[in-house]
Amino acid sequence: MGETPSTLNELASRAGRWLALSAAAPEWSSAAVVADRFEQITWRDTFEQSAGLRELAEELNERYDHTADLLTDTFLAAYKVNPRLRERAEMAPSRLVNHQVITSLVESPEFAELRRETVGDPYAAAMAVLAQAAALRRMLERSRDTQEQAEQAERDQQDAEGAATAVGEALRQAVDGADEDGAVPTPAADAVQRAIEAADTAGTAARQAAEDAARTLAAAAPGIRAAARNAAAKAAEGAREEAALMRAWGVGPGELERMPFDRRARLAERLRTSRLAQWAELIGRFRQMAGGERARKVENATGELVGVTLGNDLSRVIPSELANLGLPELRAVFAARYAAGELMLYDSQGEQTTGRGAIIACVDTSHSMYEAGPGGVTREAWAKACALALLDQARHAGRDFVGILFSAADKLQVFRFPADQPAGIDRVLEFAETFLGGGTSYQRPLTAAGELLEEEFNDAARMRGDIVMLTDDDCGVTEEWMRGWHDAKHLLGFRVFGVAIGAPRVAEADSVLDALCDNLRSVEDFTDVHAAADLFRVI
Repeated sequence: MGETPSTLNELASRAGRWLALSAAAPEWSSAAVVADRFEQITWRDTFEQSAGLRELAEELNERYDHTADLLTDTFLAAYKVNPRLRERAEMAPSRLVNHQVITSLVESPEFAELRRETVGDPYAAAMAVLAQAAALRRMLERSRDTQEQAEQAERDQQDAEGAATAVGEALRQAVDGADEDGAVPTPAADAVQRAIEAADTAGTAARQAAEDAARTLAAAAPGIRAAARNAAAKAAEGAREEAALMRAWGVGPGELERMPFDRRARLAERLRTSRLAQWAELIGRFRQMAGGERARKVENATGELVGVTLGNDLSRVIPSELANLGLPELRAVFAARYAAGELMLYDSQGEQTTGRGAIIACVDTSHSMYEAGPGGVTREAWAKACALALLDQARHAGRDFVGILFSAADKLQVFRFPADQPAGIDRVLEFAETFLGGGTSYQRPLTAAGELLEEEFNDAARMRGDIVMLTDDDCGVTEEWMRGWHDAKHLLGFRVFGVAIGAPRVAEADSVLDALCDNLRSVEDFTDVHAAADLFRVI
């Protein structure tokens, strides 16, 4: 072994660097993303609420190490406003693969796109984690060798630190056994020497293991980056689709934030997997079109001056006509022209005055409404998309909305959405999903609509409601019923708009629907939302 130092100074000099290593052992972190206490609480609460996250964590934990930390980091990277990653040197070697995965995610442009939908939204961030689950599995599987070497590097580093601690302990025992001159007994000095040699060996092994792990991780990094970009792109697409679904169905960000996690997950699944998913784009386009028409609408205004016409509206008489009133000999001429409706007036191009009572959409749900048109869009989808846009119209105008689903005379379902109450998404979806089937009867739904407007008049003295009839069939009504219908229209002042969907004959001049309606149009292209555009200017 060679000559053993016999003084404390000699021993301390030889053991110095190991004493320093023992004193300055790094405090490694298992988390790649820096998070405060509240963000950690958000993750724990979200994890507890999400069965999907818990199942994923259990599955990954059975096959791979440290996956709980990886899921936490993935969530926080999507959730935090400005996620900050720890330096590699701060990470426990066993978490360096996690660090590489998260770094690859955060640095990708696809993840930046994803974060537009997830920042500050625990639910959306959790869904982003789940959307990347398959890619996380692949990255972990392909990084097995890298992870094993990182684990070995951590164990070797821990052994080196243990050996350094043993040097310090051996030196303390040498100090305790030293005499007044600093001479150390040979057994104690030998113990220090053995501890130093063991520390040298452990340190060399730790450095080699760290270099091997770093080299393997560097080789794996390009594959991890590519997989991370693909995972982020897929998750971003899913997040955008879900956000678009929610917007199409009128569920705003505020309502989503207040919605419990499980309910929001069930709602998203319902919209994604039911036949409603096929309607989302059409409904979204209807709502966008209706919003644009609302912006154009002019209520109780004269509109744009476009010329001069004849009439007796004194509010639009041109100045030269009014000048005649100043001449006594021309006043009789003015009066005669006024009586004959021949005064010169400013001509204007504006919009009709809108109604004030409820908006009622009568939607045909007979068997024939299942028929598809261009693009595979059904008559039912077009009708209900139009009805939902009318619901929006009513909400913006502070008017009640009623959806009446009808088919045969014995089949009718009424959905009421009062203006002073929220239009809950569950009720909206129930209205959209309900399909009665059977034949077609006009009298039953229109009678119900008239009764609702009469009830509104009696309760709130509101008139001028609007009824929109959306159907693909023509059917007869009795003369007695027709007389009562006209009496109700005269009394309550409501208007009736008709939309013949996929059936031009229903909109012909001699049709029953034409006789019932003040305004009638036909829609043959079910992908054309603008066929109903003028409805949203005058209703």
